[in-house]
Amino acid sequence: RHFAANLGLVPREHSSGGKQKLGRITKRGNRYLRRLLVQGAWSIIRHVEQSTDRISVWAKQLIERRGKHKAVVAVANKLARIIWSMLYKQTEYRAN
Repeated sequence: RHFAANLGLVPREHSSGGKQKLGRITKRGNRYLRRLLVQGAWSIIRHVEQSTDRISVWAKQLIERRGKHKAVVAVANKLARIIWSMLYKQTEYRAN
């Protein structure tokens, strides 16, 4: 979670008194890496109709609920978390 937040792929939070208010993505951290993750997410979103893997199915449901642009940032966030997990555990990607 912290890795994705460091890249600026989470919404800015303005919470007070138990009321949570989420804003735009923060755009902090490495611009180039964030841009690559968003481009990768757009690639997943473009081919979501033909794909049946877990990320594509999840992205398709997210598009129906929130729209394409918010789904792209959410997919980029998920990709960042997957990358961090792979680096931390020193494993290869498993598309189970």
